[in-house]
Amino acid sequence: MAKTKPGAPPPSALNIPKETLSPGLLHGERIPDEEKRDHALRPHSLKEFLGQAAMKENLTVFIKAARSRQESLDHLFLIGPPGLGKTTLAQVIAHELETEIVQTSAPALDKPKDLVGILTNLKERNVFFIDEIHRLKPAIEEMLYIAMEDYEMDWVIGQGPGARTLRIPIKPFTLIGATTKAGNVGSPLVSRFGIPCRFSFYEKADMEAIVRRSAGILETKIDDTAASLLAASARGTPRVANRLLRRMRDFAQVSGAPSITRPVVEDALMRLEIDHLGLEKQDREILAMIIKRYNGGPVGAETLAISMGEGVDTLEDYYEPYLIQAGLLQRTPRGRMATALAYEHLKIPGGIVQGNENSGLLF
Repeated sequence: MAKTKPGAPPPSALNIPKETLSPGLLHGERIPDEEKRDHALRPHSLKEFLGQAAMKENLTVFIKAARSRQESLDHLFLIGPPGLGKTTLAQVIAHELETEIVQTSAPALDKPKDLVGILTNLKERNVFFIDEIHRLKPAIEEMLYIAMEDYEMDWVIGQGPGARTLRIPIKPFTLIGATTKAGNVGSPLVSRFGIPCRFSFYEKADMEAIVRRSAGILETKIDDTAASLLAASARGTPRVANRLLRRMRDFAQVSGAPSITRPVVEDALMRLEIDHLGLEKQDREILAMIIKRYNGGPVGAETLAISMGEGVDTLEDYYEPYLIQAGLLQRTPRGRMATALAYEHLKIPGGIVQGNENSGLLF
């Protein structure tokens, strides 16, 4: 590894303001607000991490090999829709490596000094997790992939003719980048990741196991048939399953039921306007909009988002992946199209919307 040039100040002398770092994340003192709700339900080891079997098997081998050689694990690229466990897996990997994890998100890395401040504070073999890595600024992205490959960073001191570049060594670390939009990450950065991990929606059996595990942690009884229905209605997404489980617990408690039963789940899903495929009201309205206003499609994502009053990112990241997975929506070069299954699910014959667009709440 290259050493700092003679006479160059050590990293600690670069006067990088502490406020540019991610407060509370460097030493695990604080968890972002959006993560606190599910923190108690998250697994802490690969054994507890349910689903994604092939990915887990490979990671077990890579982690064991890295630990036996006492080396940092190769950099990981986690790809998949929201809620499938990318952040959780990063934390599990750090636990399995018996090392610390530093967490941040790409929008928080506003200036190069933010990244320098974090990387120079990493200990050897630490895990550095960046969520939404596709949102990194180009200058920071370039600095990051050099650090990933060479374990050193270039830092410019001064301005104009008197400016000089310092080569700052950093300790070997493992970067874990998570994204819902892999295509938006620059190819030079992608090529530095040695372990790509692509998440898929969870199988029903895995979802049922997740529901039962979470119910046990919440000290809530749930019948097998209720767990099965809840798992089928959770969009193949653990985050959704845990959110629904907490709502089922609320309905069961207020109704005086001693446990979460299938009738409780059926009634609660009806109240929440979630059908047996896991489609919410907005999902059905998106499909109905394509069929009713655009004759089944094709329609562009921006046009559809404006029609629905949603952001394009929300449409593409949250709604579309599951609708496509469920076979209700197609992406074509010309735009989005509703499938025959969408007509059938909404009970719309011949492409003409009839009756209540929210029909389909059948169990």
